[in-house]
Amino acid sequence: MLTLQNISKDYYTSEVQTRALEDVSLEIQAGEFVAVMGPSGCGKSTLLNILGLLDSPTSGSYRFMGEPVERCSERQLTALRRAALGFVFQSFNLIDDLTVAANVEVALLYRRIGAAERRQRVAAALEQMGIAHRARHFPRQLSGGQQQRAAIARAIVAQPKLILADEPTGNLDSSNGENVMSLLAALAGNGTTVVIVTHSLLHAANANRTIRLLDGRVLTETRLAA
Repeated sequence: MLTLQNISKDYYTSEVQTRALEDVSLEIQAGEFVAVMGPSGCGKSTLLNILGLLDSPTSGSYRFMGEPVERCSERQLTALRRAALGFVFQSFNLIDDLTVAANVEVALLYRRIGAAERRQRVAAALEQMGIAHRARHFPRQLSGGQQQRAAIARAIVAQPKLILADEPTGNLDSSNGENVMSLLAALAGNGTTVVIVTHSLLHAANANRTIRLLDGRVLTETRLAA
């Protein structure tokens, strides 16, 4: 589903060139649950941004669902993100003055989906996340765990093929963190490809494969024993 070959990424300022990724090659199959680990500054978020078509590599090639990304225009990349991707962030990124249901519906507004179907999809996503009873509440009225469930509902409501999660448990206590990881594992079990960035060995153990980065390079890859 996702194939990276010899990917490098440089960032430039007026005085400094920083290499965030160095010659990264890996393949992620459809339906895999992959955890990316490593110390701060090792390139984890940069890798996630490239996988999510939010950033472009300086060199190397990336095929997204068989599509060579370097050949895509910005309009095509936007269309791919809307059609195939869901994002989950550490800080939830919910809109404070919208209800939970309206926050989830935001992910559907740029698609040609009628209002009735949007309501059905939102209700189904909230039910799947176990927060249907919070649909009319505002984010400030939810616990941290409930806010992250709402953020995951927003990520899945458009039925994406790939979910990218950047430290999705970073602002949660251990119990809520484990619940969120169970939800992501269940999504992967149902065929959605899930890639997370995490510092937690415990949470990474939920994944089928763990990729460790160091200084922008792939250090090790560990697969969960069958």
